Amino acid sequence: MTPVSEHDERPTREAIIDLDALRHNVRRLRELTGVGELIVVVKADAYGHGAEAIARAAVEAGADRLGVADIAEGVALRAAGVTAPILAWLHGPQAAFGSALDAGLDLGLSSVAQLDRVIEAARDRPSVVPVVQFKLETGLSRNGAAEADWPELFQAAAAAEAAGLVRVDGLFSHVSNTSTGDDRAAAVRFERGVALATEAGLAPRSLHLAASAAALGEPTLRYDAVRLGLAVYGLSPFEPTEDAGRSADAFGLRPVMTLRATVAAVRRVEPGVGVSYDYSYRTSTATTLALIPLGYADGVPRSASNAGPVVINGRRYRVCGRIAMDQFVVDVGDDAVAVGDDAVLFGDPASGAPRVEEWAEAAGTINYELVTRIGPRVVRTTRERS
Repeated sequence: MTPVSEHDERPTREAIIDLDALRHNVRRLRELTGVGELIVVVKADAYGHGAEAIARAAVEAGADRLGVADIAEGVALRAAGVTAPILAWLHGPQAAFGSALDAGLDLGLSSVAQLDRVIEAARDRPSVVPVVQFKLETGLSRNGAAEADWPELFQAAAAAEAAGLVRVDGLFSHVSNTSTGDDRAAAVRFERGVALATEAGLAPRSLHLAASAAALGEPTLRYDAVRLGLAVYGLSPFEPTEDAGRSADAFGLRPVMTLRATVAAVRRVEPGVGVSYDYSYRTSTATTLALIPLGYADGVPRSASNAGPVVINGRRYRVCGRIAMDQFVVDVGDDAVAVGDDAVLFGDPASGAPRVEEWAEAAGTINYELVTRIGPRVVRTTRERS
C-alpha cells in the first residue's frame, strides 16, 4: 500500500484506508468486549483493505493475534515481516502444513486426518512443536469437526500432546447469528465439546466462539477471546434495519475505507438521451452527465444500477443507467462538475460520504461483500496522521 502525500498525483480509482480509524476501532472494541484476547481477522486481504498495513496497525493498537482463512495468507504476512501470532483455520486436502510450520503459524484443525498431517509435517522439523486449535462444528454445517468425531479427535490430540508432538492451544467455533436461541444452542454444543476435551486430558488456553456480531451483541458468548473482522473496519455486523443502537456509530466505530474515483468525462445532453446499456435511464431534461471510471470489474455491483449513491463536490447524486465493467454515469443536472473532480461512493458519513450500507441496500447485499469485493485496479492508499 502507498502512503498518501499531498504532492502525489491522485489515482483514478482509489480506496483510501484510514489507519488511524483502524487503530481507534481496535481500541474501542477492546473496551466494548473486555476480553483477554483480541483476534483481528485479516483474511481476504483484510476484507479488501490491504492485509499487511491493516495487520501492522491492528497489532500496534493492541491486537493479540491475527486470524486468516488459509495458510497462504498467513505465510504472506510473515514474508512481509509481521511477527504477531497468526491463526489459519481453513485447509484444503493439499494444504501446505510444512510451510505453515516454517512460518510459525498456529493452525486451526477440523479432523484427525489434519492433525496427522501436521504431525507428519513436523517430523522433518525436530525443533518445531506445532501449535494447534480445534474448530468444532456447532450448527453452521460448514468446516469443523462433527460432534460424533470429537471423542476420537480429543483422544488423538491428548496422546500427541503427551508425546510432545503438538501443543493444543485452543478450541473454537462460530455461530450463525440467526437468533439468540440459535446462538445459545451453538454455545451449549461448544461447551459440551470443551467438557469432552477436558475429560480427554486437554487444557486449551483459549476458547472462542464469537465473531463481530456475537462479540458485540451477545456478551455471554465472548469466552476467553473474540474474533473481530467487520467491526474492526468500522462497520456494523447488524442489518441497518435493526435497532439503531447497534449501528457502527452507536458502537463508536469509524469506517476505515473510502472508495473514490476521479471524474473522467463530462458531457451536456438533451432531453430523451439514453444512458449506458439497455437505456434503463433516459434524461428527462437537458442535463450534464459525469462519467465515473469504476465498474463491476472493480467491485461496484451492477445490481446497484440506477440506485447507488455518489457524492461529487459535496452534493449527492445517484448512478443513472447500468453500471458497466469499467464505468458508470451520474446525472448531475445543471451543477458545475468538471473532469478531475472527486466522486466518492462510500466512506465515513462524518465527512459527508455515503455509507457503504447504502450501496449494500441498493445492490441487495451486505456491507461485508461491498468492501471485500473491491478489485485490484483500485489503488489502496493508506492515510494516517503519524
